Parts: sequence; structure tokens; C-alpha cells
Amino acid sequence: MKLTIQAHLLRDAINKVLSVVDKKNSRPILTNCLIKTHEQTLELIATDLEVSAKLYLKAKIETQGSFCINSKNIADILRELPNEEVVLSVDTNNLLNLNCKNINYSLLVTNADEFPQLNFHNKNSEFRLKTKQIAHIINKTSHAISTDETRLYLNGIYFQLTDSKLRSVAIDGHRLALLDTHEFIGENKFLVDGVIVPRKGISELKKIAETYPDEDVAISLDDSFMFVNARDEYFLSIRLIAREYPKYQTVIPAKTTNKFYIDRNAIMNAVKRIKILSNEKTNGIKLNIAPGLLTISTNHPALGQANETLAISYEGKTTEIGFNAKYLIDSLSVFNENDVSFEFNNELSPVVIKADDLPEFLGIIMPLKL
Repeated sequence: MKLTIQAHLLRDAINKVLSVVDKKNSRPILTNCLIKTHEQTLELIATDLEVSAKLYLKAKIETQGSFCINSKNIADILRELPNEEVVLSVDTNNLLNLNCKNINYSLLVTNADEFPQLNFHNKNSEFRLKTKQIAHIINKTSHAISTDETRLYLNGIYFQLTDSKLRSVAIDGHRLALLDTHEFIGENKFLVDGVIVPRKGISELKKIAETYPDEDVAISLDDSFMFVNARDEYFLSIRLIAREYPKYQTVIPAKTTNKFYIDRNAIMNAVKRIKILSNEKTNGIKLNIAPGLLTISTNHPALGQANETLAISYEGKTTEIGFNAKYLIDSLSVFNENDVSFEFNNELSPVVIKADDLPEFLGIIMPLKL
């Protein structure tokens, strides 16, 4: 096998698939990247058997072949090479000779036959999403994905087709983020029941959205996997979380009796300031909500106390609600720089955060007992 390719093209491609590789995997072959050729196309594949990525690159290929190489090692080498042509050739001693100008490496490679066989296609149930829609979904909901590995079903974003809308939901037990995508075209039986895409798969989806900022992406599903195809050159295979998603609708209040409006930047900046003196473990702060006035405060036994008052549009009864400041900041960060509304029933009920300029989004944050 022998081929020539620009160093920066190979470097960018290796870096895209590198995040898929599980560095601590007990199977050494899974720390490798599979590189193979087809006519004048170079194919790169990496996997941890949960998430797999494949990329096609144009290259000047003299002789066909394939091999596996340690992903981190080749990425480190390419990072230090100048942006010149790189010549790759595999000799009879199972060595990859990498040459760039007057720089030469001889690297140990593994037989391509040892790499697992992977599937990246399922044309039977294909639908399409724009990359800007994918980015919008991830940016608005991913902050609420749980990191608690004991509750696997919460470790991703739940996608469900409901009333011709693609609904995306993330919950971590303390907050909920829900986004409806109305401009959705396509039918899929698996979406009707809903699927959970894991956090790592969401991260790789975001990478595709950033690589192709304004294009359509083909997505298909089967019982176990989501398959993604961007421009027939960047592919993902993501194993779905095989659990039933909780009934998130029960967290959403049917109606609320109290509501106030406030400038999103004003409350978020105030919470950031007051958070400095909050408890390091709970990040606990209090919101005292009174007609026309919001007071944000905290009290740290070893550091002191802080409070800040803000004007609000509110005419209900005075209520004091405790919050985790970090969760509140995360929830507010997804909104645009305009007014947001807080809706609640009492100091212990879920608080709904909305914005008129983002009607398709709903955020919920649970109060903190202080």
C-alpha cells in the first residue's frame, strides 16, 4: 500500500475520529484506527463498539491496502508535522513508513483483519435533519443530560416524534430541557416510541453539525443503532440506550398560579455574583420573589453573606425559593438576551422557565431545600 495526502487533511480527519476511541479499552485493537483505501479514496474508521465514526478522504493512491494504527500515536505525529505532503507506505515487515519532507517515521501497524466489522447504513428508515437543527437541539438541551452512571436511561437525549414534531428531552433529576423541532420531515417507527441517544453520541453529532454548518444530514434507526450520514463522507453509528425513558410529562406542571418576567442577562449575572459565596457542595442560593422586586441571596457560615435586588414584573404573593445556582445558570444560558419568565405554584413545586422569543423550548428546574 502506498499513498500521498496533505498532512493537514489527514490530521483533521484523524482528530475527528480520535474522540470516538476509548483510550482505556481492554481490547487493544479498539485503541487503533483502521485505515484502508478504495480507488482514490482513503477511509478512516474508529470505534469503541458503542459509537463508531467513518470518514472518506481524497488521496493520491498508488497501491491499495489497509492497516490499523494506534490512533493517539498517529494523531500526535501529525500534529507536529508541517503542512506538506505526507507519503504513507506499508512494507512487507508490517511497518508503516511515514515521510514528510525530510521527516521519516517507521511505525508498527496491526493487520486490518483484526478490526471489528461495523455497519454504518440502514436505508429502510431514513429521514433528514439540517445540521443547524441538530446544533440547535444539542445547544438547548444537552446541559440537562445526567452524568449519573447508575441511571443509564438519563445519560442521553430522548428523541420522539409527537404531533409531527421532533421532540428532544433531557433530564438529570434536577432539571428538564425540552425542545420541539417543527420543521421536521420524515416518518420513522422507532421515533414514535422514542429513542435515547447517549452523551458520547450527542458529542459526535455536534461535531458533524460544526463540520457542515448548513447542510442536510441523513439519519436512520433500527432497534439498536442510530446511523448518520453527512455528505456521503462523514458517517456515525451510535448504539442507542436500550432503556425505557421516564414519563417526563409528569414533571411538567399542568398549570401554574404565579409568574414573573425578568431580563435574562440581569438575573444570570446576579446569580453568578451571589454564587461566589454559596456552599461549594450545594451551590445553594435563595430567590425572594415579591411584588415588583426579586432579592437573590446566600449565606456561607465560613465566608459571609451576599444579596442583590432586581426589579421584576410580578404581582403575586411573596415567595422564597431555593435553587442550585449552577443549575439555574445552565438553564438560563440557553435563552437569548431578552426577557424570560419564571412560572411556579409554590416554594416546593417545579419552576418553569420560558421565553416568548423561544416558544419551542421549555426549561424546568427543581427547587432546592435550604
